[in-house]
This record gives sequence, C-alpha cells and structure tokens, in this order.
Amino acid sequence: METELSKKLGVEHAIFGFTPFPAVAAAITRAGGFGVLGAVRYTAPDDLARDLDWMQEHTDGKPYGLDVVMPARKVEGVTEADVEAMIPAGHRQFVQDTLAKHGVPELAEDEASGWRITGWMEEVARSQLDVAFEYPIKLLANALGSPPADVVQRAHDGDVLVAALAGSARHARHHADAGIDIVVAQGYEAGGHTGEIASMVLVPDVVDAVGPLPVLAAGGIGSGEQVAAGLALGAQGVWLGSLWLTTEEADLHSRALTRKLLAAGSSDTVRSRALTGKPARQLRTEWTDAWDDPSGPGTLPMPLQGLLVAEAVSRIQKYETGALLGTPVGQIVGRMNTERSVQAVFDDLTSGFERAVDRINRIAGRSVA
Repeated sequence: METELSKKLGVEHAIFGFTPFPAVAAAITRAGGFGVLGAVRYTAPDDLARDLDWMQEHTDGKPYGLDVVMPARKVEGVTEADVEAMIPAGHRQFVQDTLAKHGVPELAEDEASGWRITGWMEEVARSQLDVAFEYPIKLLANALGSPPADVVQRAHDGDVLVAALAGSARHARHHADAGIDIVVAQGYEAGGHTGEIASMVLVPDVVDAVGPLPVLAAGGIGSGEQVAAGLALGAQGVWLGSLWLTTEEADLHSRALTRKLLAAGSSDTVRSRALTGKPARQLRTEWTDAWDDPSGPGTLPMPLQGLLVAEAVSRIQKYETGALLGTPVGQIVGRMNTERSVQAVFDDLTSGFERAVDRINRIAGRSVA
C-alpha cells in the first residue's frame, strides 16, 4: 500500500492512524503505518514531553506525527476563566440535573476533572507545539482546519508537513490556499467532528479541488477493501481513528466502554453537539439524547460546551455510568467486534487490500499472480 506520499514520509503502508494513546500510535508506526498522536488532552507541556519521549523509544526510529486542535484565528487576551464565565447558569443546572437523574456520584474534593477541551486555547495549543517541535515529528495535523500562518511556516521551517481536516471541497481549497501540504477529507461517517458529506462523494470532490496536493480519505474506513476504495477514488492514503479504540494497546480506562464499543452496530452512533459544541459523531447515549432533546436548553457553541461538560464527562467515565457512557466513534464501530493488537489490525488491512486489488484485476481481465 505504497503511494507517492507514503514514500515521501518513509512509511511502508499509506495508513495514517490517529489516536490519543501513545502506545497505539507507536504500534501503528512499528507496523509500517504512520502513527499520529492526538495532543488535545495534554494541558501540561511536561506530560506531552513525557509521552513523546516514550514515543521516541518505541517507534524504532520510524516516523510519526502529532495532531492538535487549533483555531486559524487568534483571539487576543481571552483566558479559560473568561470563557468559563460565559456559561449560563441554566446550562450548568441542566448538567447537574441530568447527572443526578442517573445517580452519578461527585468527584472527590481533591480530584480534578481529567478531561477538558482546552487544546483549542491559543496558549495551550502553542505550548504543545513548543514541545512537539523539539522532537523529530514528520507531520503536524490540525483537527480544526488550517492552523495560523505562522504555525504553518514554523512547521515548514523544520521540514514538518502540515495536514488539515476538511469536510467539503470548499474547506479543502481554503487549506490549499493556506499552504497546507496534505488535506484529510473526512466524511460524514467519521468519528469526532465531521461535516455533512459522505466519504464516497467527498473524497473525489476534494481530490479534484486541490490536486495535485495529496489527499487522505477518512470516515467509514475499517477494512483493506475500504482502503483500496479510498485509493481508487484518488486519495494517497487513508486516515483511520475509530478503528484503534478497541485494540489491545488502547487505554480507555473503562472496560464498560470497551464492551459498549464491541457490542455497537453501525447505527448506534449519532452526530451531536453534546460533547464540544460542534457536530461530532459519537456513541448514542442518554447523555446525547438529553442534549439533543428540544425540551432541553440546547448545546452551547465551541468551546463553551466542552468546558461545561468536562467534569460531567470525567464523572461518567470514572463511575462507568452505563446509560451515559460514550465516546467519539464513527459508523465503522459496527465492524469493531473483537479486541485485537494493532499488528493484527494491520494484517487484516493488508490482506483485505490485496483481495480487493485481485478482485479488480480479475474484473478488468488482468492476470493475478
């Protein structure tokens, strides 16, 4: 599964794996793909440095990258406390009422919320980059589109390629104009923040819009046959995220959540603003239902919603409150039925890719070795 882009980055397979878990990212790289570590949960630079040190020791000298959540436009002088103060009291009460309805205990007085969407904050994201550029990362990806121009320039000065996610051809052209090196065309089926266009339509649209800039296909990809489809549509690789959540190396800190993922079907996800304030595909739960119910207060815009629900998410996860317990995940969850190692996933992807190529060769009347 080599393409021009994978050869440029020095990887065997054009499979880019996004994950918040260093052990998974390193395993993806060791298996011949390109591991991309998600940075949004690292609010302390020392924690990111610790895990990048670990990545250095466990990637066998092979390349890897980092994914940040960073707005293209800088907002001067706005602190997290300023944003917190914008959250209406009625929304805070709705959170407490929903948790109380399901009997979710409080955190201990000395226990801080472990999950916060703060990587979008200018100072947090830049502190992550200050750390990351001290390491030999080969790719910087931004989940919110094109990062600020000075960040793109800083990456290019260090021979680091920059990727940005796009949900439409219009977004992709904007990224190309901003000097982005790789566009990730993320379809409606994907986990996390998505647009409204399905991958089968989106990928060729983006390829046509920004060619010859390389495009990665993302959303609804979990088999080698689907990898082959993405490449057939003109992509130079695939971007996989959800598939790694049920690997043995993943550290979800919740067996209950793992069981929910393994049992879920492709129709058990919903595109909801409940987690961050932007439409993000995730497991459908009574938590997402509560926020999407017209009788409720409705979600707040990003980043207010993420800050509002941060402690609630930590409590739900810690106490494994089944009815509310969820996670961002794509529709491919219906194929994630067993826990496997990252290497086993790669073995399935490569064998499925070979089957797909052989099938097409037979249809085209070409001999198969």
